[in-house]
Amino acid sequence: MSAYDLIIIGSGPAGKAAAIQAGKLKRKVLVVDRKDRLGGVSVHTGTIPSKTLRETVLNLSGWRERSFYGRSYRAKEDISSKDLKTRLHKTLDYEVDILEHQFNRNHVETLLGSARFTGENEVEVATHSGETVRLTARKFLIATGTRTYRPKDVPFNGKTVVDSDEFLELGQLPRSLCVVGAGVIGVEYATMFTALDVHVTLIEPRESFLDFIDRHTIEEFTHQIRENGLDLRLGSTIEKIEDEGNHVEVSLKNGRHVRSEMLLYAAGRMGATDALNLAAVGLETDHRGRLEVDRKTYQTKVAHIYAAGDVIGHPSLASTSLQQGRVAACHALETPTLPESPWFPYGIYSVPEISTCGMSEEEVQARGIRYEVGIARFRETSRGHIMGIEHGMLKMLVSLKTRRLLGVQIVGEGATELIHIAQAVLNLKGTVDYFVENTFNYPTLAEAYRIAGLDAFNRMPIPEAYKVSRKGKT
Repeated sequence: MSAYDLIIIGSGPAGKAAAIQAGKLKRKVLVVDRKDRLGGVSVHTGTIPSKTLRETVLNLSGWRERSFYGRSYRAKEDISSKDLKTRLHKTLDYEVDILEHQFNRNHVETLLGSARFTGENEVEVATHSGETVRLTARKFLIATGTRTYRPKDVPFNGKTVVDSDEFLELGQLPRSLCVVGAGVIGVEYATMFTALDVHVTLIEPRESFLDFIDRHTIEEFTHQIRENGLDLRLGSTIEKIEDEGNHVEVSLKNGRHVRSEMLLYAAGRMGATDALNLAAVGLETDHRGRLEVDRKTYQTKVAHIYAAGDVIGHPSLASTSLQQGRVAACHALETPTLPESPWFPYGIYSVPEISTCGMSEEEVQARGIRYEVGIARFRETSRGHIMGIEHGMLKMLVSLKTRRLLGVQIVGEGATELIHIAQAVLNLKGTVDYFVENTFNYPTLAEAYRIAGLDAFNRMPIPEAYKVSRKGKT
């Protein structure tokens, strides 16, 4: 029976970061993954595939050039599912190769198979070769991520009614698509396929969507996606989904009806914890299979067992999972480390992109902070004109009392890259003055920060140091 300092269950972003950190600390570490390849959901069915698919769609469809050459412009006339999969598989193979190299370089051991707890410091792994291996460790990290939520009343068949994992294995592009669930995954896929000129209907039972994003930003986003051709139906509860062989019929409780060639069900995910036998170590999950942890150390209520990544719930981002895994490994191996910064960026890779950092306008109001808003439209920048960007907005929230930046919301081309400027200023407790007194490369989309900063600056009280005293006429 092998003994380890740390056994990590799952090789997604949290598991990867924890394993490499433990390897660099020269500890004996093992990563167990139930799939036949390393990388977890992030590499194989989540973050990397969906973002690769988005880039492929925008390139092949000529989406970014249509403002110059018209809506009928195409970089490639007949786009097939094979075109989308070619780049996807190349990217995934590269990601797995890099991950295996990183593990080898840091002396991280790996074992492919399904792990379950059998005792306080023991796991049993059913390997793909049919063997059962018993392993012990001083500490454990659960980084199993999530799986798709598949209600029994949805007639999944892997072809015309699919979940977000199956969606990546499209046999052919549908001419019409119904997406159920206007969460991050549903919105990303719905807007991507709208860019391919597929008729997409996005159904959400609630009256609003992406509620963690600033409402003004969502209004801007909603206007853009509807203008792009997406049929967004909010407040539409599903009564029945019927598989009719070559198409799908969806009946809504409000009396409306949707027919499409394919239906993507993307209404939620569950923590992938049901096979771990958590009862053996005295752990319980919530109704979604997620674990509760101390958010500073990522310890569960069982001190030697940690959990990180999507399996602990919000924010469920690959970026935050990487940080959580690093912090968890350091704490588990009793090594001091830098903590996570308080402000992290949220990115939604839809068409157009959305990215935020800091507080929304609703949060600022709820806290009773007196504030001002600065707004810049991408079409106001020279770079926006050069790129043919007709839409896009950067919104900045600033405290009237301290002049500090409170939050930034961006919707439009390059939002997920641009947001890091806001992240740096927020974490360094910078003020609106930073955007006014600093020079930005010209022409760039980042210049929108200066425009928004000036917009807020010019409506705020003038600082005493810059007030001009005017003498009376003599």
